[in-house]
Amino acid sequence: GPVKADKQYPIHRGAPPLVDQSTSPTILTTGIKVIDLICPFLKGGKVGAFGGAGVGKTVVIMELINNIAKLHGGISMFAGVGERTREGNDLYNEMIEAGVIKTKKDAKGHPVIGDNGMPVLEPGSRIGLVYGQMNEPPGARLRVALSALAVTEYFRDEKNQDVLLFVDNIFRFSQAGSEVSALLGRTPSAVGYQPTLAAEMGNLQERITSTKKGSITSFQAVYVPADDLTDPAPATTFAHLDATIVLERSIAELGIFPAVDPLASNSRALAPEFVGEEHYNVARGVQKVLQRYKDLQDIIAILGMDELSPEDKTTVFRARRIQKFLSQPFTVAQVFTGREGKQVPVAETVRGFKEILEGKHDDVGENNFYMKGSIDEIKE
Repeated sequence: GPVKADKQYPIHRGAPPLVDQSTSPTILTTGIKVIDLICPFLKGGKVGAFGGAGVGKTVVIMELINNIAKLHGGISMFAGVGERTREGNDLYNEMIEAGVIKTKKDAKGHPVIGDNGMPVLEPGSRIGLVYGQMNEPPGARLRVALSALAVTEYFRDEKNQDVLLFVDNIFRFSQAGSEVSALLGRTPSAVGYQPTLAAEMGNLQERITSTKKGSITSFQAVYVPADDLTDPAPATTFAHLDATIVLERSIAELGIFPAVDPLASNSRALAPEFVGEEHYNVARGVQKVLQRYKDLQDIIAILGMDELSPEDKTTVFRARRIQKFLSQPFTVAQVFTGREGKQVPVAETVRGFKEILEGKHDDVGENNFYMKGSIDEIKE
């Protein structure tokens, strides 16, 4: 039917002029240990979660929505680009249950269903959902990210809001562009992608920025075809991000979720001037121990643990505890795992890993560190 809107925004627009852009060194807390420790987010920054099929990108994005958007006072936007319709439907119902989407309620507190089969909405919702799921034609999937971005820009520029933009999945935007390009008969570039891949991605990403009026902080899931990070689509996305969360299949196979690779993930904000000296030193200490453990794995596989020096044995013991402690039960996965979701303040996360590095928990069995929230839970 007709769209009842006071204002119309074009989906194709330029990025704000450089003089209007602003940056803020504020850290956004997520409550997810591995992210807060290794790749902290900046307000107004761009974050990408990279991973192959089935390693948990959507779950990480959904947990970020749960932890940040529900607590965030401003507006959030979700762009479902070429992903599963079921996930879109689940998110919609979850947001209604959480009260982030306001609906009309009957006497028993259930949402009132309108003539179109959908709940009747009330004013005051704090999230907008824009979908072009994988059953849509490529033209729609190519445009849906731009539509969500136009709405996000409206809230930033007209309403002076700090907006959170979640995109699942930015790879499908490139994939749809490649399908449209083939239909137009353009000569493909590397791996069959469209010749305009970098320009299309640049036009989208440059508009996701903070101005003096308000900020856009974006979280993007990036599918990695065949686990190959050098594929042109994820490689083009890398260049635009402030923080990258790399999800690794080998970590998921160990049953450690979120399956974030702490050695491959990084953030511009992991610097003493943003997070402080202690946090920075602990994060680098964790990475150092894990890197040494990775280097020793060939020796362990061939000769066994007995051939290691006492220092290396200690490193391996601590690295295994750190690896287990990087796991965390998620609220959005509670219905599947039966484990209650945990959110951990940054100070608790830093304290926990510092104590493991200092050897204060060397006497605790490594399995006690698995799927725990703060370090105090391992002692219970």
